[in-house]
This record gives sequence, C-alpha cells and structure tokens, in this order.
Amino acid sequence: METTSRVGAQAPAAEGGQQVPSARRTVDGYLLAPFPWYGLDEAFTGPRWLMQVGMAADDAVEHGSIGHGDEPSVRNEGTEDKEKFAVVVTVAGNPARRTADGTGLLEATSVSSAAWLAGVGLLSFTWPGQMDHTLRDDWLEQQTETAWVLADDLAGDDWSTLSLPVDGVPTPFHYRESEFGWVLAGSTQAGVHVGAYGRGMSAYGLGFAMIKDIAAYA
Repeated sequence: METTSRVGAQAPAAEGGQQVPSARRTVDGYLLAPFPWYGLDEAFTGPRWLMQVGMAADDAVEHGSIGHGDEPSVRNEGTEDKEKFAVVVTVAGNPARRTADGTGLLEATSVSSAAWLAGVGLLSFTWPGQMDHTLRDDWLEQQTETAWVLADDLAGDDWSTLSLPVDGVPTPFHYRESEFGWVLAGSTQAGVHVGAYGRGMSAYGLGFAMIKDIAAYA
C-alpha cells in the first residue's frame, strides 16, 4: 500500500530532529477524509493528539493516526519503559481502483493494511538498546519488511484473536505482541479498518469509538 504523509497534518521538525508540540499540528488533512476517524472510546480519559494522515497516489486521504497517552520519543531510550501510549490507525475501506487520471491502479485496502501500518508505526518509536544511528537504519528496514510479512499472514501463528468493543459492539481483532509493544487490527461496521499499536498500556482493556468531531483535536 503506497501512501505518502502530508506535512499539513504532521508536526514540522524542530532543530535537532525533534517535533514541535502536538498543539501546533493541524487538523486540515483529517477534515479532507471521506471516512470517519476512530480513537479510543470514552473510557480513556488521558491526553489525545493528532499525528499524521497518509495520502494515496490520487491525493485522496487513505489513512491517519490518533495518539493517546504519553507522546513517545525514539530519541531517549530511557523513556521507553516509562511511556504509556496507544495509537489508533484508521484506514479507508477502499477496493482496488484506478487513479484519477486513469493511468494507474491503486491497491485495495484491507485489515492487513491496518496491521502493517500499525506494525510500522510501532517500529518508528522503537530504538533497540545498544544500537547506534547507522545500524538502526538497517534494523528498521529489516523490521519493516518483517512487519509486512506478518501483516500479510493474519491467519498465521504469530497472531491471536482478541475481542474488543468498537462503538459498543464486540469485534474480533488480530493481535500480536513483541518485545517492542503490541499491534492489533480489525474492521468496523462503519466500513473502515482499524489498527492500533502501543506500549505500557494493555491492549486487553481497550475499546474503540468513532470520533464525533475531529476538529476538536485541533
């Protein structure tokens, strides 16, 4: 699934590679989506923050992420055990379709799309101990490929089934744990796929709900 992230929906990088506070992120990209966004339900009372949206080759918003809890940072390994966060990824339920100019074909999205995006998202906030910057690039490439292989085999032994509420309805999710955190993915009755990843927060007590007003996150 080839998508590109748009800066308009992502925090600009500050000096030294750090991102500016989420309060300065914009909701504009999220408002362009023709599908509903999902986050943790009202049982979660902690901070919520915008992350970024992904665009398909025809410039349509195809997916995006909402963070919950502590904003994680890969720069400080010492915080990894202390940070408690969960990120919910919403993926549009699109069939295979041609690009707007008719010259190409866009891949269909699926639960595997959500699982892959969640897996890669978790990796983006993971910095294995005793690893320098140059080695991490190679590690990240290898782990990203592994995340794709795992997402493409949701019936495999690496995944278990977990039932969690979505808009109050018990919904089956594919779930896996690793030393870096957990990843899950499933589909909703609203026609979108939902992925999630996190660390420091148990996935077993989570519930998901449609966000009524994404503009409130701005």
